[in-house]
Amino acid sequence: MNNATIPGNLSLKPLTTHGKLLSSHPFMMKPIEEIFPLLSEPRQIAITMHQKPDADAMGSTLALKHFLALLGHTVTVISPTNWAGWVNWMPGAREVMDYEKDKKKAEAVLDNADWLFCLDFNIFHRTKGMTEKLKQLTCIKILIDHHQEPDVASFDYGISDTSKSSTCEMVYDFIINSGNADKINTTIGQCIYAGVVADTGSFRYASTHAGVHTMVADLKLRGLEHGIVHENLFDNFLENRLRFIGNVLLNRMEIFYEYNTALISIPKSDILKYHIKTGDTEGLVNYPQSIQGIKLVALVIDRDEERKWSFRSKGEFDCNTFARKYFEGGGHYNASGGRSSDSLEKTVDHFIKAMKENEKLLQ
Repeated sequence: MNNATIPGNLSLKPLTTHGKLLSSHPFMMKPIEEIFPLLSEPRQIAITMHQKPDADAMGSTLALKHFLALLGHTVTVISPTNWAGWVNWMPGAREVMDYEKDKKKAEAVLDNADWLFCLDFNIFHRTKGMTEKLKQLTCIKILIDHHQEPDVASFDYGISDTSKSSTCEMVYDFIINSGNADKINTTIGQCIYAGVVADTGSFRYASTHAGVHTMVADLKLRGLEHGIVHENLFDNFLENRLRFIGNVLLNRMEIFYEYNTALISIPKSDILKYHIKTGDTEGLVNYPQSIQGIKLVALVIDRDEERKWSFRSKGEFDCNTFARKYFEGGGHYNASGGRSSDSLEKTVDHFIKAMKENEKLLQ
């Protein structure tokens, strides 16, 4: 397809990581465009995403589901875990299967699948309890993702492009580049737009390239009412969450001005006191970024089984490398996550030491 015919000049790109081609990899997965001619034959298709799916994970999987269903495929979306209630407004969200809650039925769907699409994650262990099951499947596995360092050996076809704003943007590309632009309706548009808004920080982050705005303009021309999406994403919480945020900012936030860093540390007692559920802490890590001079924000939450980290940065501080080096994590250059099996106190001490080791990079 000529790039000039694609809205936003969204050309197909080769698989890359850190900006380098992966063509030398001995298990190079085939380019995703090779499945385009195969889309006309109805198949049993399963789609999954990372554990505790956010708006991009849920939006991209649902958008792809609606698209593939229009082509005549039988499609089931399976989440590795539960998800935030504030994404249930997305068309089709209430039909998503929870692997942890209904493992036997979910595994039956996976066993019968001809194709498995893996969206918004690039290595199986990000699906938590589904990891071993996904490894065992012998169906065709297809990756669509924008995180760094994909495990290409695990997928038959795919695309991994870290320059993309979101996996939702990549699903839009997939539909357009497959020659099915006419299939993008308001239902698909809402799902795509939700993930793009969430992963770009409402178009604030550096990942918001010109093509993102061109895509949104195209979605608007196809009938998207963006205000509905914003309302459901950002004005859809309970009172307890707002009071929880107030407590966190007042009592749980430390500012290390000499390191241009903000740290939020949330104990399990706060989670219980304010009845915090999955998704209620979404976006909390972004609040300290509004403080003048802050280059790195770290948020750690004391969960039952582990301590979960989120990192955000401005400018040239590489969150992905930081998370991989110190907290068994990774993600994007300016946004990443991690974990720790240590106590909350010990993992905070570990962060402070790591922060000091990176003093020059934080100046």
